[in-house]
Amino acid sequence: MNEPAKEEQKDEQLVPEETPLPEKTPAKEKTLAEQAPSSYECRSCGYVYVPSKGDSQGKVPAGTLFTELSPDWRCPVCGVRKTQFVNIGAQGAPSGFAENLDYGLGINRLTPSQKNILIFGALGIGFLFFLSLYGLH
Repeated sequence: MNEPAKEEQKDEQLVPEETPLPEKTPAKEKTLAEQAPSSYECRSCGYVYVPSKGDSQGKVPAGTLFTELSPDWRCPVCGVRKTQFVNIGAQGAPSGFAENLDYGLGINRLTPSQKNILIFGALGIGFLFFLSLYGLH
């Protein structure tokens, strides 16, 4: 009777414990808007630093990221320090992925602000058309 119990113990000892494999999370793909350089807005006067334009008054060439500006750079409008600027995200970049830009009748190439104008403009025109139907008496 003791022999089967000994065999079970031996079998349990021979089987290695399974260690859980670390879960791999897929790399998050970034949209074009997330890949584009961020613009920064002055909290004091509302001036927006756009990296693609640079700062001609401060002799900052186009393409210079905000993080690459010298620490003594100041707002060209009101003169506040660089620390008074807040990140407002990318401007003028489509909000989708690069492989999807050719779909959707060209709508996917529009920036978020252009899409807002298109949507709310169409709603406004539709509402005006609806109101014009009351004049058909």
